[in-house]
Amino acid sequence: MSEYSKNAKSNGEILIVDDTPDNLRLLSVMLNKKGFKVRKALNGRTAIASAQAAIPDLILLDIKMPDMEGYEVCQHLKADSKTCDIPVIFISTLDDVMDKVRAFASGGIDYVTKPFQEAEVLARIESQLQIQRLQKQLIEQNQELARSNRELEQFASIVSHDLQQPLQGITGFAKIIAIKYQNSLDRTVIDYLNRILDSGERMQLLIQDLLAYAQIGKPNQTFELIDCNLIIEQVIENLQTAILEKKANIFYGSLPKVIGNETQLIQLFQNLISNAIKFTNPEVSPEIKISATKQEKKWCFRIDDNGIGIASANFERIFEAFHRVHSVGKFPGNGIGLATCKKIVENHQGQIWVESELNLGTSFYFTLGLEN
Repeated sequence: MSEYSKNAKSNGEILIVDDTPDNLRLLSVMLNKKGFKVRKALNGRTAIASAQAAIPDLILLDIKMPDMEGYEVCQHLKADSKTCDIPVIFISTLDDVMDKVRAFASGGIDYVTKPFQEAEVLARIESQLQIQRLQKQLIEQNQELARSNRELEQFASIVSHDLQQPLQGITGFAKIIAIKYQNSLDRTVIDYLNRILDSGERMQLLIQDLLAYAQIGKPNQTFELIDCNLIIEQVIENLQTAILEKKANIFYGSLPKVIGNETQLIQLFQNLISNAIKFTNPEVSPEIKISATKQEKKWCFRIDDNGIGIASANFERIFEAFHRVHSVGKFPGNGIGLATCKKIVENHQGQIWVESELNLGTSFYFTLGLEN
């Protein structure tokens, strides 16, 4: 028994199209032995009608037939939205290179020359059916991803309305108690109130980050020509408190204009610069350098810092939502920032990656589209 026979799968329906009954019988018997369901057609018009009535998983198509050649049959199938995705393998006595080129040009995905070897035909069929299964799986995964994204947007809407309001009530009453009764409360109670306020602030930041993450990639976003120098100026203003507290120095030259969404680009640069300020040793003032170099149809941005660095084992995982390299106690955060950066860059048809050495610093790279 051949290796193929031992591993063959019985999960395909095949339409055989050939004007020679002996060829139909030979292929039909061969495929039935392997558990395939077989349909037969003696001419092109019957084949087209059969394929339209019930979509087969694959078609084995002869070329030399009366009235309608296999090339024309394949072209008809590919022109019909109902049958255009059916893989067609030509099987013919014609062995000229131009015949094969014409077969592929008409929409065929493979070509077998008669007389054929049984193992070869079966292997080619199984290969194409496996490709079809993988394509179907990919479509299903994309549909599931779209469904998950819709659920995330719905969750974000619930978060924005149903969670923020009670959270604001909790922190608001805690602040009132702390202010109104601060002279009559002992240190333990005041400590508890401060913990409530700290937890509330962290939860508020988490809600805001979740909302921002869910909004990226939604339809009807505005993309326009953006001056990245103005983006950095806005980010520095937004981070002024942290910059002064850590005595951070931010250096950048003339940055380009790119096509992008202004709000998202502010968030992208702010997340990366904020991380560069945050993840430093206490005794070292953060030094952050921002630059950009022109590539073919992209600008490649680079943000360097002199921080604590990232272990190479975490280079990919840091872009996953909620993945944290350090404990919350050591470096506060919720693990969404870099995942949001990745989603923003990909929403701009770019890529983001990192290079780093522990205790020496980190460089984040990302690409954005050129101005028109």
